[in-house]
Amino acid sequence: MSGARERKRHGRHYTPPVLARFLAARLLAHVPPGDVLRVLDPACGDGELLLAVRREAALRLPGVRLELTGYDLDDSAVALARSRAGTEIRWHSGDFLAAAAELPNGGFDAIITNPPYVRTQQLGGVTAQLLSRQYGLTGRIDLTHPFVAIAPRLLRAGGVLGLLCANRFLTTRAGTNIRAILRRDLAPVELYDLGDTKLFDAAVLPAITIAMRATEPSTECRFASAYQVETSENLSELDLFDALTQESGSLIEHGGRTFAIEVGTLSTGDLEPRRAAGTPIRVVRGDAEVAAVRPDSVHPQDSAWRMSRPALDHWLTGVGAATWKTFGEVARIRVGIKTTADRVFISDRWPHTDPCPEPELLFDLITHHDLEPWRIARARDTRVLYPYDTTQPRRIPVDLREFPGAAQYLQSHHALLAGRKYVIDGGREWFEIWVPQRPHLWQVPKLVFPDISVRPRFAFDRSGAVVNGDCYWISLADIGPERIAYLLMGVANSGLGLRFYDAVCGNRLYSGRRRWITQYVSRLPVPDPGSRASAGIIELVGEFVDGRPLDADAQQTLDERVDLAFAE
Repeated sequence: MSGARERKRHGRHYTPPVLARFLAARLLAHVPPGDVLRVLDPACGDGELLLAVRREAALRLPGVRLELTGYDLDDSAVALARSRAGTEIRWHSGDFLAAAAELPNGGFDAIITNPPYVRTQQLGGVTAQLLSRQYGLTGRIDLTHPFVAIAPRLLRAGGVLGLLCANRFLTTRAGTNIRAILRRDLAPVELYDLGDTKLFDAAVLPAITIAMRATEPSTECRFASAYQVETSENLSELDLFDALTQESGSLIEHGGRTFAIEVGTLSTGDLEPRRAAGTPIRVVRGDAEVAAVRPDSVHPQDSAWRMSRPALDHWLTGVGAATWKTFGEVARIRVGIKTTADRVFISDRWPHTDPCPEPELLFDLITHHDLEPWRIARARDTRVLYPYDTTQPRRIPVDLREFPGAAQYLQSHHALLAGRKYVIDGGREWFEIWVPQRPHLWQVPKLVFPDISVRPRFAFDRSGAVVNGDCYWISLADIGPERIAYLLMGVANSGLGLRFYDAVCGNRLYSGRRRWITQYVSRLPVPDPGSRASAGIIELVGEFVDGRPLDADAQQTLDERVDLAFAE
């Protein structure tokens, strides 16, 4: 196994020295006063974070005696750390989560950590369930969660946690555990979303959280972020880390790219647009049934965290006041199909395949390559072998005896398809698709949009094509009138929709790419469809769907109409 694959498997993404120094400096700015400072790194790797604490403490806390302790499961990493730092730091090789049971409550003044990120699939279901029960975790977990959950018990009152982890915890449902711990058991005082600064060799978008083991909740947490922008005007001479600690935002150059540094405070509350008291919210989780709950039963820890600034908050309040429903309340948002064997099921060369499946089972497939705002623009003749009865609302596999060409083709790939144990364990036929969605809905018109895209690309499809798993879709069967679908597209493809996404969801990847997943799109606001401004949006979107070119003037007209709809 290659070094890169081994690091990914075990969640080992060691902290770059420049980032370690910044984290150590921010941690030490909040440590409790005293003659001795006891610092723990429960996943020390090669020791970089504890070495950074030692260097920074010599500058910032002269005369304070350090007691530094590091644990790591990787014997070779601990040996490297020991060779770098000698015996002045206590290094332990072994499973920290097992060893932690013997550590005393409140035994450390500070914890600094870049915990391993290992997903549930790699942990294994049994291990994940054990960790969930032991640390009071819920939902889908990764190994970061128990490392954060144990920190409050090990910190003394007034102690500090310096956490470095992927910034996805701020906004994703999978980050709910970490947000809950930081709200309930700690008090965040500083947060840095380092965005697409590419500080790691791996594709990691990091965030730093400084949180106190406070006896009273903090009233405010400072929040700064760094994301790449196109402009290079009015650049500051500050470097990245100095800019992050300033009172106001700036534009800086880092690594040959321009970054916007934004500064505000952390907002952790429920971010759904405000609506009348008692109005039910429809909640969709994966393929689970839609449930109706009241706004006051949606716990704040389930909400994404965002940066708060007075002007932005005022704008969001106005948008919320003019919101009729959210996208998630209007209709169910589904992910496309997931075959887990794309090279068998998906091709743009079916006419050259021998044996070739019957045409009745080959459906046009929409992928992210085929999507433009408003319309489908198919890049290739990509089709999917879809072995289901499309007249049925539930997945019913076809009888392969009626399709000898498909049967022979699939049989030629039997070893690969039957080797998908999870398909068989799920009670499926060996030749089935893992996530086929609702077969009968493919023939109904639908909105389709890509999972990852710099800008929104919501398109309307009447072709009956199947949607691939790199896209999401909303069926007109759920939306209702086509005019409501046009209204959704108008908001999503507008400047207001993009601004709302960045303010409330904010999950950006490298080079400005955004994740347009159910969790985020479901929050987008919809204005009153009966208003005059909404009628103007619907009319204009209808023209775009029917072929009107989208030039700069047309986009400006759309933006003006959407802005007006949320100003009424």
